[in-house]
Amino acid sequence: MTGEPDASLALLGSVVREEWGRLTSLLLARFRRLDLVEDALADAVEVAARRWPVDGVPDSPAAWLYTAAARRVLDRLRAEAMQHRRMPLLVTDIQRTAGSGGAMADPGGLVEDDLLRLVLMCTHPALAPEAASALALRLVVGVSTPDIARLFLVPEATMAARLTRDKKKVVAAGIPFAVPGAAELPGRLSTVAQTVYLAFTAGYAPGSGPDPVRAELAGEAVRLVRAVRALTPGDPTLTALLALVLLQHSRRDARTDDAGRLVLLADQDRSRWHRDEIAEAVALLESAPLRGGLPVQAAAYLLQARIAAEHALAPRPDDTRWDRIVAHYDLLVAVAPGPSVELARAVAVAQARGPGAGLAAIAAISGVGGVGASHRFDAVRAELLTRAGRVAAARTAYDAAISLCRNEAELSHLHDRRAALDQPPG
Repeated sequence: MTGEPDASLALLGSVVREEWGRLTSLLLARFRRLDLVEDALADAVEVAARRWPVDGVPDSPAAWLYTAAARRVLDRLRAEAMQHRRMPLLVTDIQRTAGSGGAMADPGGLVEDDLLRLVLMCTHPALAPEAASALALRLVVGVSTPDIARLFLVPEATMAARLTRDKKKVVAAGIPFAVPGAAELPGRLSTVAQTVYLAFTAGYAPGSGPDPVRAELAGEAVRLVRAVRALTPGDPTLTALLALVLLQHSRRDARTDDAGRLVLLADQDRSRWHRDEIAEAVALLESAPLRGGLPVQAAAYLLQARIAAEHALAPRPDDTRWDRIVAHYDLLVAVAPGPSVELARAVAVAQARGPGAGLAAIAAISGVGGVGASHRFDAVRAELLTRAGRVAAARTAYDAAISLCRNEAELSHLHDRRAALDQPPG
């Protein structure tokens, strides 16, 4: 074991951000007790925060947390068994599960990917789609509760209460953590797609923490889309979603500079974009599953993918066809309305018609209270006000965005933009 106290706590925070979902998945796969697993892992993190600064960081931090959490679950299970006088039966079952490597039951061999199995388990039809997605994001993918709240445009306290309520419902109703059979799979694909879409969004727009992007989380989401689409290759929703995430993920190496600072789309080095992924996505957009009438969810992903393709296929920022992007957004607002979509449309309108038009589009956004849970509404407005020469109003908008922002990299970017307003021109 090695490490200084401050360094050990910083490393613990990094491990929790990067490994929480995988560790929760492994523990759920082994014990199938939603009511115990997350508390046990939280207890393990608390113990690590006390011991690692004194004892040093273990050689395998994630394995240490898994072992500590597993022991905590076993202690709780043994206590329950003693209370119900079922200790021999329970211990036999635990040993049998552990001896099988914690594999999740899937008699038909339908799903080979362990992480996808757990996402499918969370998407039980007894749960509302939003609840299932939020649980899967928290328990399986490891997205933090504050970030999930920002994805759903609700206050953090509201999302925390929802997650607690839904976890209790899973336990009280005895909803099984089991892989669906082939007949049940189609009924879960829509929720799985939405969950992976949100996980990908959390990777490229993390609401909190130090990272401007979490490319590893986004990459895992891409892999999950491929895995679930392999089960139903002709599904239009998954085909459109794969095209969308490939186009967005293709820019991963250009999204930050060498110092780890955020690089906006217009300033990105396009030679660093992954052209093979762009070509694959463009081919998917022309493929048979996306021809003809589409379900609403598939149409929403398709329109977003077409917007991303306009950026991906433009050789230079000045070559971007913003008029076509606005037209795609007009359709997207009709298909999948919401404040986030309307805000993105306002950005496109500003690029196509000038900052004044963009500000007018922002002023017309419905559901601004939902947008207000995020800093991005005020950040976009501040940028457009700056372009329009309304410096005093831009300062106020930047101050509002800074007060709401919880991502350290984006916060640094906002402070830089705010400070630039006080610099003399030229």
